[in-house]
Amino acid sequence: MPWTATARYGLEPAPGGLAFVQDLLNTLSAGKPRKPDLLQTAEDARAWLDQALQSWSEATRRPAPVIELTPQDVESLRDFRHDLVRSLHGRHGDPVPEPGPAASVLTLPTALRLDGHGVVHAEPRGTGWRQAASLALTEVYQAQCTDTLRRLKSCRNSRCLTAFYDRSRNNSGIWHDVHVCGNAANLRNYRARKRAGADQA
Repeated sequence: MPWTATARYGLEPAPGGLAFVQDLLNTLSAGKPRKPDLLQTAEDARAWLDQALQSWSEATRRPAPVIELTPQDVESLRDFRHDLVRSLHGRHGDPVPEPGPAASVLTLPTALRLDGHGVVHAEPRGTGWRQAASLALTEVYQAQCTDTLRRLKSCRNSRCLTAFYDRSRNNSGIWHDVHVCGNAANLRNYRARKRAGADQA
């Protein structure tokens, strides 16, 4: 099953369950032309989440949790997404967007389960947006432990902010698409340098 939010930007998903985090980040209105915000309404958010949970289940080979979202949950999920975007920027030293209304230390319930093969699984708990956020933070934590989180990045183009998984050998990618955002940024920088040179002449 496709990760609908990430696929609309023509990007490959991050490996395993980290793709859930990438897809949540990519529900933002971004790209050129701008794509709609997939968490704009409760109906949109439910459709995205149902698809993302099925994709997560296929990627992790684990049963998808059933998460119900109310209109109030959707607003809180958007605030959580904003905090995730801020953390992604801060981790890579990029300018950090302004705090959202819910920016704070967030504690979410998670359970640890030992399966019959001796493998420990972290399982999200709570209801509504908290359960979805718990799943996302569980995947963030696991990606920290495997040192793959550093490859999940937000496009350096401030007009874009699309989340991409950097597969370059030395983890040096800064654009979600070098031809779209990289060339545009280089052109803007070139024009700015040219104007500055003309002003000094």
